[in-house]
Amino acid sequence: MTKKDVIKNYNQKIKEYLKHNKLYFEDSNPILSDSDYDLLKIDILNLEKKYNFLNNKNSPSKNVGFYPSKKFEKFKHKVQMLSLSNAFDTDDLINFEKKILNYLNKKIPLEYSVEPKIDGISASLTYLNGKLAYGVSRGDGEEGELITNNLKTIKDIPHIIKNSTIPKEIEIRGEVFIEKKDFLRIKDKFANPRNAASGSLRQKDPKETSKIPLKFIAYTFGFMSENKFKNQSDFLNELKSWGFITSDYNKVIKSTNDLLIFHEQFEKKRFNLNYDIDGLVYKVNNLQLQKRLGFTSNAPRWAIAHKFSADHAYSEILNIDIQVGRTGALTPVAKVKPVNIGGVVVSNATLHNEDEIIRKDIRIGDTVKIERAGDVIPHVLEVDKKKRDGKSIKFNFPKKCPCGFDTIKEFNKITKKYDAVRRCPDKGFECEKIAVEKIKHFISKDAMNIDGLGKKVVEKFWDLKFIKLPQDIYNLDYKKISSLDGWGSQSASNLKFSIENSKKVTLDKFIFSLGIRHIGIENAKIIADFTKNIKSFLNFFKKDKIKEIINIDGIGETQVKSLEKFFQNKTNIKVVEKLSEILSIKDREVKSKGKLKNVSFMFTGKLQNISRAEAKSLIEENAGSIVSSVTKKLDYLVTGEKPTNRKVEQAKNLGIKILTQKEWSDLLN
Repeated sequence: MTKKDVIKNYNQKIKEYLKHNKLYFEDSNPILSDSDYDLLKIDILNLEKKYNFLNNKNSPSKNVGFYPSKKFEKFKHKVQMLSLSNAFDTDDLINFEKKILNYLNKKIPLEYSVEPKIDGISASLTYLNGKLAYGVSRGDGEEGELITNNLKTIKDIPHIIKNSTIPKEIEIRGEVFIEKKDFLRIKDKFANPRNAASGSLRQKDPKETSKIPLKFIAYTFGFMSENKFKNQSDFLNELKSWGFITSDYNKVIKSTNDLLIFHEQFEKKRFNLNYDIDGLVYKVNNLQLQKRLGFTSNAPRWAIAHKFSADHAYSEILNIDIQVGRTGALTPVAKVKPVNIGGVVVSNATLHNEDEIIRKDIRIGDTVKIERAGDVIPHVLEVDKKKRDGKSIKFNFPKKCPCGFDTIKEFNKITKKYDAVRRCPDKGFECEKIAVEKIKHFISKDAMNIDGLGKKVVEKFWDLKFIKLPQDIYNLDYKKISSLDGWGSQSASNLKFSIENSKKVTLDKFIFSLGIRHIGIENAKIIADFTKNIKSFLNFFKKDKIKEIINIDGIGETQVKSLEKFFQNKTNIKVVEKLSEILSIKDREVKSKGKLKNVSFMFTGKLQNISRAEAKSLIEENAGSIVSSVTKKLDYLVTGEKPTNRKVEQAKNLGIKILTQKEWSDLLN
């Protein structure tokens, strides 16, 4: 599969993911089963893992849930309410534990708190001095909907906890769901139990919510003012004394092998439970280790959801379409005869890239096996060649992008091979297909976050020539918009409000919004930390000082070359300069307090009992910084076991102080 195919397939999956996210979280009217929805997410995450060039602001790797509804007051979580990474097989589980041990830089026996992953709606309950003060939905992970009164209608949720062991302030998290027998009585109103739970919780009138037999199972905490617990399992036991219901199937297991055995056994009996589950959740049981491991941008490092097996079916390929992504990747998508897979009607299946089509010998007219394994958009596993009747047509992958440019396969210097993905050369806004996708990226949640200006609206405004470049968004004619079909003065006014609201943006989000290839959210934050403000950012690239950025830890040659290419394009420069005039771009907030403020470090050699990632985190928490090369700007070179002699000599020649790991630890403490 070519790179272009991969990107096209990936973007189509993201599109489906957003569609079903909206249907479920905003409209409370999902048409996709929970397992299929999870499969869709997995498919996207697997693609991102396999192809590091894939990046989308709307990816499940960058956000959780959906924007809080306008029907309810928004409430910011004290601790982010993130989703979990998924495991589907033995390798996923082994890699999960391997990453934990690598991060801790120590081989220690781990034990896991195991619990069923109930297919419901996440909610958090904040208790102040034992009294329920706030009830909040997960929302987008940072902000949820304040639905206290609706949650109070659930009998499983105590309003007052008199037990003296409860902390002065605690946020208890759990799952709201409906049992199978209760759902049977209301199945005509909702597509599935999860749908019923979501729709019920989001009623404006709590009396309507009270009519639905909702249940609540508690499973963890977000914030706790006093933590006396050593293990996750200890906390679960205490929840019972506070009046909460916890799962009867919670268990502590010590090895990945035993986790796999338990998972296999549990999958066989899951249909006998009185509620729907779609897997098991494994959490590192030791809460101190959980704290050390911390979080990635969208999930905890110390927990994973081990999903149950995926469904598959056979269908006929009617046609193969090519989609062009923001970075120019061409992705082939098979249009298939609609087929029901696990309760969901599937009509599209990703083919990944050109090489994949050739390897599997996929042709139009073939009968193929389609699997939905972790994503909304299923993928083609194999061709049933016994059913090939001679009428099937070989698919010739286009050598030109729909915009007219010749497509290319880039050469990877590391693998010494050409990429599988075929792509339109990075012509920026000169390629209409790329331009539209770049604008969609610009308005996305992790970028400018313009509510109401969705992908379909962008496409329509593009066709009407309202928008051709990102800055055009801030010069729209709202009178013309209000006269369009499906629009009116109120909806146009709402859009104007969202657009005006987006003018205040942080530097890192602005950099990310530009859609520069290989510059994801984390890279954008690193660049923002380095440049600090928009003026410095503009000067940095105007004066051709881009190569200096390679000294920053986390930025490599690939990112530098991508930045250079982006700023060689005159239209891109025009876009950045114009937006910098229109927007109010907030300076990057750099940690101002800490014992290591304005002090830079570099590590060489193997550290003991701590990973590089954790060491870096500790330095940044104390307002210090990490660099990736020895220069005059370096303050300390920290040496572990078997340091690189060249780096040590360079540091000595430049008069840079060299610390042992113990000396660095003493400095930190």
